[in-house]
Amino acid sequence: MSPRPRHRHSGGTPATRPGTAVHTAEQVLRRLELTVVRRLDGLLHGSYQGLIPGPGSEAGDSRIYVPGEDDVRRMDWAVTARTSVPHVKDLIADRELETWVLADLSPSMDFGTAAVEKRDLVVAAVGAIGFLTSRVGNRFGAYVLHDEYIHRMPARGGRAALYGLLNSLAQAPRGRSVPDAPDLAEAVEALAAARRRRGLRVIVSDFLDNRPSLDPGLEPLWERPVRRLAARHQVLAVEVIDPRELELPPVGLISLTDPESGRSRQVRLTAKVRAAYAEAAARQREITRAALRRCGVDHLVLRTDRDWVADIAQFVLRQRRTAHVAHRHPAAGVAR
Repeated sequence: MSPRPRHRHSGGTPATRPGTAVHTAEQVLRRLELTVVRRLDGLLHGSYQGLIPGPGSEAGDSRIYVPGEDDVRRMDWAVTARTSVPHVKDLIADRELETWVLADLSPSMDFGTAAVEKRDLVVAAVGAIGFLTSRVGNRFGAYVLHDEYIHRMPARGGRAALYGLLNSLAQAPRGRSVPDAPDLAEAVEALAAARRRRGLRVIVSDFLDNRPSLDPGLEPLWERPVRRLAARHQVLAVEVIDPRELELPPVGLISLTDPESGRSRQVRLTAKVRAAYAEAAARQREITRAALRRCGVDHLVLRTDRDWVADIAQFVLRQRRTAHVAHRHPAAGVAR
């Protein structure tokens, strides 16, 4: 953890962009809410009270363990010992949960070559989660990684509080290259250090590691903090990517700038360079996927060149089907 001055725990938020009309931001947020409500509303009604079907904090019945689908951390050892068959304990979703998101607004998120920038997808993802969870009376708070601070926005209920949070994210100025700025690992540590009741924790980031090595066996800096967070809470990792981060176009000589450090260099995009870049990008994504899988968290990918609402809907439906199959597994019986 970094020294305390890095963190703003008094409800501080990123400064708004100077000269931006408030009513314009309000209209954008209203359109975002309408988009979420019209296209995603209804997916979360029923037995589950969160963005993804999963545990709350109240113990439910035990059932037979389904390999590959159930979390071994929910193993019911008492029933397993009594029946000699592995069982897991289902948890009943709380009616009122406290949802916290970590929004990455570091300089690498100020990038986009398709319909939107990555930072726009951060606001959209936070808005979708906030609008959907707040409709059942949950409180919603956020940590924002921006410049030299990790801003804390207290969890509050109600539509007005959510609009205020989203407006702060949407109006935040572009990230600056700050020496020794906190990284994603430190921000996750700050989120995990807060001893609050169990609930949903969401990390919205590109999960790019600052280290130059792309060794598949090398653990990302943020992996251990995410693993500690997942040991106590249900965690959803939302990875935001742009197509130009996966492959480069054949445009000849270009100037590239690292948004985190501000360093620039000119590169001639030959076929060999483009192939090497695509290979390194694929390796980077596989490292991220493997690390999140080891952490035992749910993983949603949003791209700037895709319909983010459709991607979220498909993710939720896929999670629902998995949960439905787990509950209706032929071998699953209920033991008390």
